[in-house]
Amino acid sequence: MKIVFEILTKIFPSRNKKSGEEVVAVNDFSFTIPDGKLIGLLGPSGCGKSTTLYMISGLQKPTGGKIFFGDDDVTELTTEKRGVGLVFQNYALYPHMTVKQNILFPLQNLRGADKLPKKEMLERAHYVAKLVQIDELMERKPSELSGGQQQRVAIARALVKMPRVLLLDEPLSNLDARLRLQTREEIRRIQRETGITTIFVTHDQEEAMSISDMIVVMKLGVVQQIGKPQDVYDDPTNLFVAKFLGTPPVNVFNGTVKDGKLYIGEDAVLDVKGVSDQDVYVGIRPEGFIVDENGPFHCNLRSVEVMGRDVSVVSDNPAMQSAVIRSIVDADNKIDATAQTISYTLKPHKVFVFNKETEERIYFEV
Repeated sequence: MKIVFEILTKIFPSRNKKSGEEVVAVNDFSFTIPDGKLIGLLGPSGCGKSTTLYMISGLQKPTGGKIFFGDDDVTELTTEKRGVGLVFQNYALYPHMTVKQNILFPLQNLRGADKLPKKEMLERAHYVAKLVQIDELMERKPSELSGGQQQRVAIARALVKMPRVLLLDEPLSNLDARLRLQTREEIRRIQRETGITTIFVTHDQEEAMSISDMIVVMKLGVVQQIGKPQDVYDDPTNLFVAKFLGTPPVNVFNGTVKDGKLYIGEDAVLDVKGVSDQDVYVGIRPEGFIVDENGPFHCNLRSVEVMGRDVSVVSDNPAMQSAVIRSIVDADNKIDATAQTISYTLKPHKVFVFNKETEERIYFEV
C-alpha cells in the first residue's frame, strides 16, 4: 500500500494559557512511501515522529494537509476503517488472556460484513503466530513470556487483521540489548515475508539504519532529510543530520576556509575548491582518518583502544567541539600508544563542511 502525505501539519494548543503560543509538532510534511517498503521515522524526543504515526493511524487528526492510502483519501477516516495495525512500545497485552486469545481479540470484535467465521479466525491466528515464531506459546499468558515474546504477540495481534499498513511505535525500547537486536531482525524478516508497508518510529539511529529501506530524519516537527540509510549517512544535508547518524558520532570542529583550503586550527587539512572564504563547522566521520606521520592534521594523543579488527584512537584538538576526537582505523596500523601526538590525512568523502550560520552543508570539489 502506497502512502502519500500532502503538506501534513499538526499543531497543538499551548499548555501555557498566558503565552498562548501553539506547538507545531509536524510542519508541512510531504512524502510518498512506496508500496511494500519499511520506512524509519527517526529523530530525538519531541521531533514529531510519533505524532506523524498517530496521524497515519487516525488516532490524531491533522491540523492541515491530507493522507492517502493508495488513491484513497483517509484523512477523515476513523482508525478502525483505515486498515492499520499498530504496535506500541509497552505491548498492551491483556494479562488475563492467553496468547491465542490476545491474537484473536481484534478479529472477534469485527462486526457486520467484516465478521469472520470462527474457523477462519483460528487459521489466521495460527498463521501469524507461526510467522512471528510463537506458535508453540499459544496457551501461555503474557506473564509467562519474555519481553521479546510479548512483543512478538503484539506484532501478531496487529498482523492478524491483515492490515494495509503496519505502524510500529518504538517497539524495541523496553527490550534489553540482545533482544533488541534479535527482534529488529525478526521485524525485518516479517515485513519482507508479508510485503506490508511498514512505518517504524525510533530515536535509535542504529535501529533505523539497520532495517529500513528509507529513513526520514526529523527535528522539531520539520523533516531534515529523506533517503536510503547509507545515502543519508554518507551525504548529510546539514549538521544536525550528520551529528544524529553514526556510532561513534561524527567529530565536529570549528574551521575556516581560506584561499580554497580548509583549516582546522593552524592545520590546512584539505583542499576545498569552490568554497568562499568563511568560518565553518567541519564534520569528520570516525572512519575518515588515515594515520600518517606526515599527515597535515595534528592532534594530541590520549589513548589507543584495540577492538580486534579495528583500533579506536582517542585524541583531542583545540578546535574540536566534542569532548574527544574518536577515529576508527585499521588494526594493521602500528600506533605508538606512548606518543604525545598523532597525525592524520583525511578522506575527503568523509569530511563535511557546514555553514556557520545556517548549519547547512557546503559542498566542495576536491
